[in-house]
Amino acid sequence: MATTTARDTELTGALIQLMHLLQDLYAETSRPLGLTPQQAHLLCVLLMGPQGMTDLSRILSIERSTLTNMVDRLERRTLVARTSHPTDRRACQIELTAPGRALADEAHEAVTARITQLTTNLPASTRTTLTTTVQTLLTHA
Repeated sequence: MATTTARDTELTGALIQLMHLLQDLYAETSRPLGLTPQQAHLLCVLLMGPQGMTDLSRILSIERSTLTNMVDRLERRTLVARTSHPTDRRACQIELTAPGRALADEAHEAVTARITQLTTNLPASTRTTLTTTVQTLLTHA
């Protein structure tokens, strides 16, 4: 039992350290683009298409008021635009503008390149196991 607990603690610690590493990579790659990590995350989420404020708040794990302020700042920079929601007249969706899409692509490519650089020396079998494990964790989250 003690060994299982020690292994679980080791796994938990490693995952937390990985989370911090990925947050640091996001910060490192977003700063040169003139973005905060949170802004870069928002732009990258919007690469999937327009999103409502409620969904964005949930995806980004931030309060609605914080999201509103962030969208306001990005809208002033003409990186995002508020558009009418297709089925709810009271709601709006946030979508990327052309400059916003270009910057979102750049942010995504920058963080992807850093992660690729970080993992490039892993043996193929380790990469496969890691990919499968992370996908399983995400599926069960």
